[in-house]
Amino acid sequence: AVVSTQSGHYGRGTSDQFDCIDFSDNEIKRLDGFPLLSRLSMLLLNNNKVCRISEDLYASLPNIQTLVLTGNNLEELSDLAGLEKLTKLKYLSLMRNPVTTKAKYRFYIIHHCPSVTVLDYKRVRLQERNTAKKMFGGKQAKKQAEKAKTFVPGEPVKKGPTPQDKEAIRAAIAKASSLDEIRRLEMMLSSGSIPGF
Repeated sequence: AVVSTQSGHYGRGTSDQFDCIDFSDNEIKRLDGFPLLSRLSMLLLNNNKVCRISEDLYASLPNIQTLVLTGNNLEELSDLAGLEKLTKLKYLSLMRNPVTTKAKYRFYIIHHCPSVTVLDYKRVRLQERNTAKKMFGGKQAKKQAEKAKTFVPGEPVKKGPTPQDKEAIRAAIAKASSLDEIRRLEMMLSSGSIPGF
């Protein structure tokens, strides 16, 4: 059974009778406030405004296997911490979120959500798992992750890409060989996240 709503009050009145709930094309900003939905295995939230995922989402959705958050507003790797305890999550899509332009995004998810087997419609490979473990498995990597989450007073605030960065992205767009690559580069340009440039 699939339920679709335009309200955004997804937790109220939703009883535990559905395998899949489709909240696509709404104005949902936060993934929280769900009642216990132990039967739910698929949640579709395409084209919303999700920018926050509750860190205790696992308590409300203990059996979620598929989570589609394509086309939302998740910006930082730390915004994805709420996914870590979803131990049955196998299929995850975060495409068309600014966070996907971050350096090491895919490896971050692979390491922090080890049950995920398909990320952004691409199968997770053993080699990727090994690389992710090297990047995020050690003590130094954990310290860097904590530092990335912490605001340090007095540190300069990042203002976005320089004109040279923007020009490099535009050149990469001109040389892109696929529509997906162009979209990814355009999202990088518009979000101000320019890894590798």
